[in-house]
Amino acid sequence: MISLLCGGASVALSLALLATDAGAADLPVKAPPAATDYDWTGFYVGGHIGLATGSEGWSMASTGGGTPVSGSFGLYHSPNAFKESGSWFEGVQGGYNWMLRNRVVLGVEGDGSFPTFPDPITGMTIGGISNLTSPTFGTGSFSENVLASGTFRGRIGYAPGHWLFYATGGLAWTYNQQTLMQNATGNTEDRLLYRFGWAAGVGVETALAPHWTIRGEYLWTDFPSVNESFPVFGQRVSSGFSLNQFRMALNYRFDDPSTPVAFAPSHFMQNADIFSVHGQATYVQQGHPAFPSPYEGANSLSGGGASKETFDTTLSVGVKLWKGAEFWANPEIDQGFGFNDSHGVAGFTSAEAYKLGSSTPYARLQRAFLRQTINLGGDTEKVDDDFTQFKGTRSTDRLVLTVGLFGVNDIFDTNRYANNAKSDFLNWSLVNAGTFDYAADGWGYNYGAAAEWYTGSWAFRGGVFDLSVTPTGGNSPIGVALDPTFQQFSLLGEIERRYDLWGQPGKIKITGFLNRGNAGNFNDAVALAQVTGLPADINAVRAYTSRPGVSLNVEQQITATLGVFLRAGWADGDIEPWDFTDIDRTVSGGVSISGKSWGRPDDTVGIAGVVNGISNAHVAFLNAGGLGILVGDGQLTNYGLEKILEAYYSYALNASVKLSFDYQFIANPGYNADRGPVNVFTARAHWQF
Repeated sequence: MISLLCGGASVALSLALLATDAGAADLPVKAPPAATDYDWTGFYVGGHIGLATGSEGWSMASTGGGTPVSGSFGLYHSPNAFKESGSWFEGVQGGYNWMLRNRVVLGVEGDGSFPTFPDPITGMTIGGISNLTSPTFGTGSFSENVLASGTFRGRIGYAPGHWLFYATGGLAWTYNQQTLMQNATGNTEDRLLYRFGWAAGVGVETALAPHWTIRGEYLWTDFPSVNESFPVFGQRVSSGFSLNQFRMALNYRFDDPSTPVAFAPSHFMQNADIFSVHGQATYVQQGHPAFPSPYEGANSLSGGGASKETFDTTLSVGVKLWKGAEFWANPEIDQGFGFNDSHGVAGFTSAEAYKLGSSTPYARLQRAFLRQTINLGGDTEKVDDDFTQFKGTRSTDRLVLTVGLFGVNDIFDTNRYANNAKSDFLNWSLVNAGTFDYAADGWGYNYGAAAEWYTGSWAFRGGVFDLSVTPTGGNSPIGVALDPTFQQFSLLGEIERRYDLWGQPGKIKITGFLNRGNAGNFNDAVALAQVTGLPADINAVRAYTSRPGVSLNVEQQITATLGVFLRAGWADGDIEPWDFTDIDRTVSGGVSISGKSWGRPDDTVGIAGVVNGISNAHVAFLNAGGLGILVGDGQLTNYGLEKILEAYYSYALNASVKLSFDYQFIANPGYNADRGPVNVFTARAHWQF
């Protein structure tokens, strides 16, 4: 599926490049620049996505002597769109080109690439390069995974105009993890090592729009054998491997004074900008001092002081296909963890932290969707250029259809003042209603379809989305991957009313969901625990059922510099939540204040509070040792509402960079009045273009 999506993007970009002079008779005649005028000289940076195949040979001998064993294995695994695993990768590159007078182009380039996240079902890293099935040696097995890789290469090519054909070669490196495992015990011994080798390849690159080029490239990399000792197991391993990489890259040229021939009206969008690129990077550092914690369980927030960081960088590429149709793709590189692997608080402290984390960067494709807008009349309103939005106009009455991979909360339960962890509130239960159990994988994204109908001051939305394979409570190992059969699904509906109050704009929304699939009933889990004498296990009582919920969402501008918001929600407290968090009842509200009042119009101050609760059945389940999506201290004899206060100041360093300082006070984390309170301090840096 990912390959198809990437292929769809390539087709869309190719269609956009099919320039035509149809209708030129109606336009002022202006000769295009000659193809040979296009100058490739200058610096560039960009990103790439690719697929890797290869093989590795290895031999192993006991450090105490004995007969060595040897073997080889393949390094390719097919991409899986529902787990976002497979032998594909993403990365960044930068370099410099120098074009001679005879249009020969010389250049240098450096790049770094990162594989996909470890397969959430098998637990094996299968991105970029790794062995899917570990080769065995007697009573053990050996595996090797690439955590990061890169090259530093020279380039030489010829540029007949805005096309560049080139050959490339140079040095290559990888940062790998080798693992030996005893099959009987599951015990492992790891080694981290750098490998160095060389790379060679060919490619073709062409101008796409002013300052932008797109390329296809093949690289062959080879890494000679290295020796690594495993003293605990008493083994010494010698191994080497080679890779074939197929890449597609997008580059931004800093020194592009010309308008390339390729940038012209297309068959589908006459005289319009058909291509858009945005990017962002967000770094979050969170910490909390030690707090009272008389006991802890598997899903507890640790009572000792802790500090965690997360980082992500995203490229957003959009192309117009035909009238009203846009395709957007968001490849992303993520790294880092939330506190205790995002456990311990139902209203978790950072929506920039996912349910899964990694100490090394990894690749994701967070969005790849098609949006069709059909204007139905009414007034014409301007649309600003944004991360997944073209600048232009649209009618106030319209129909918007979205299908593909995206976030449910891109469309549903949005709020002007509390909906974006990159720039406003960070707490999960402030960014969205805590009871909004929207369908999502472990990173918050999903395959689905949504329809929006805007008419007058009303908007009506509906959607259907794929749930995860199982709910993510009970530490379900496959709960973070989406269901490839679509037997677990979510239905959503939303009604929005826009209005003016005291001459200021406001909105009120009611959002409902119905999740259908195999989920556990808390009462059944508690009854089973009473029979077995074991902790309550939600995984053991799952059956095909439904979980409904509804929430209210209000935003109101008070003055040009002050806005307020309110959310309240309810969800069925007898059935376990699926994909968001452990909240059955919630009320939240807050204010957002623009810095225009003190001469800094791009600064923002936000202050908000939220109260989260769960049903009696949910309390009994946690008290019986049950584990939820994020919480579970092993017991819950002293239940208390989870109460959270958050305040932040966002300081605009310039038009692209914002620095934020955030404080959260959490009483009764995980609904446990025996633990806490917790004070969380956060620094956040966000850059976007």
